Amino acid sequence: MCTFAAIMWMIVIILVYFAILYGISRLAVHRADNDTFFRANRQSPWYLVAFGMIGASISGVTFISVPGMVTRVDMTYMQTCLGFILGYVVVAFVLLPLYYRLNLTTIYAYLGQRLGPRSYKTGASFFLLSKMTGAVARFYVVCMILQRFVFDAMGVPFAATVTVMVALIWLYTRRGGIKTLVWTDSFQTVCMLVALLLIIYKVMGQLGLTWSQTVSAIAADEHSRMFVFDDWLSRQNFWKQFLSGVFIVIVMTGLDQDMMQKNMTCKTLREAQKDMCSYGVAFVPVNLLFLSLGVLLVMLARQQGQAVAVGDELLPTYILQGDMAVLIPFSIGIVAASFSSADSALTSLTTSYCVDIRDRADDERMRRRTHLAICVLFVVLVLLFHLLNSTSVIDAIFIMCGYTYGPLLGLFAFGMFTKRHPDDRRAPYICVASPLLCYAIDMLSSRYLGYVFGYELLMLNGALTFMALLLCSRGTPSAGCRTAS
Repeated sequence: MCTFAAIMWMIVIILVYFAILYGISRLAVHRADNDTFFRANRQSPWYLVAFGMIGASISGVTFISVPGMVTRVDMTYMQTCLGFILGYVVVAFVLLPLYYRLNLTTIYAYLGQRLGPRSYKTGASFFLLSKMTGAVARFYVVCMILQRFVFDAMGVPFAATVTVMVALIWLYTRRGGIKTLVWTDSFQTVCMLVALLLIIYKVMGQLGLTWSQTVSAIAADEHSRMFVFDDWLSRQNFWKQFLSGVFIVIVMTGLDQDMMQKNMTCKTLREAQKDMCSYGVAFVPVNLLFLSLGVLLVMLARQQGQAVAVGDELLPTYILQGDMAVLIPFSIGIVAASFSSADSALTSLTTSYCVDIRDRADDERMRRRTHLAICVLFVVLVLLFHLLNSTSVIDAIFIMCGYTYGPLLGLFAFGMFTKRHPDDRRAPYICVASPLLCYAIDMLSSRYLGYVFGYELLMLNGALTFMALLLCSRGTPSAGCRTAS
């Protein structure tokens, strides 16, 4: 598809892109200590955090998968996105006040103050496991796409691609950490949105549509269906999707150190709340653009008399058949989307390990070594996935990540909405048993009742953890715990 010269141009563009990221990191951070790396000295402008979080919330996998959703479930994903808005409001006015009042570096420290040390370590460990495996799986998918489009033609081995990419992330995050990401994420959000709009504009041109005609054509297409109210058993039922969207945000943003770390760098609680609500609302039109692109790609395939690629193959199939006008923005967009999520994941993993697991928040030497070690581990795991070369393994990783967030929901809900003191010794066992029980319920329900759980399994998981903690609890918490709650 691409000539040698075209591929060279793409490599140059990617290198220039990273050079800009590195330059931003140098300008943003002059003198850095652990407080800079972990909390950006609590001096981040809220509007900058809000804009950057749009890109941080959209991974490279999202860039590929969301357009392809229309071939399977039309535009019903918007029901979940509408639930996101309410979820962000809950995070802004329920969780953020708690985190700011306790002046937390990591959100899991709350569990230690309210529930006990084992609950604290358990919550942090679930985050480390889920975030590392999930981030690696997402990054692997993106590296495979770049390898397919660019580096295979150059004869560059996959191991070199992954190593160089992660090394570049380490290079611009190693000093300033989260303070650097507040600025680089804003740049990467611009790149992602511009790339998305350029691809949409290119498809519109091929369809011979103006902007107003495009809106009308999408609205009239059979794949434009957004709402499902009539089928309660469907996974696309509005209330299932909407409520799932609410809880997805509460758990995977409000109870996730990666997502919350940048939000807690704002100067005041008020600014953090404005940041959270702003990008929570912005998330809806951005996903609407991705879904609209999916509808346009289906229309284009039909117009050209081609078979419509299904799911995650929809956008890559179009890119492979296109020219440099779509390949370059696609490459920049997917790199921006994937790296804005990968760099924050690596930074939050470093923060949680140093602060939560090792209790060494002031040890700069350990923080530098940990950050490097996590980057190396990241590379090793990506290469391991490549060695296994199995899509089913990646799917299993994503499913596992979904299960591991449920116990966090149960732990935080118990701490915030009850006055009781749990049996801290049993908390690790409860948090392991709850996802296993959810898995068994899902299998039995599918086999004997014909009901397949979707995102609502997260709510069930959290409820089981909450009930088990409640059954093992006693009296009221100690004075110190009451203060934290």
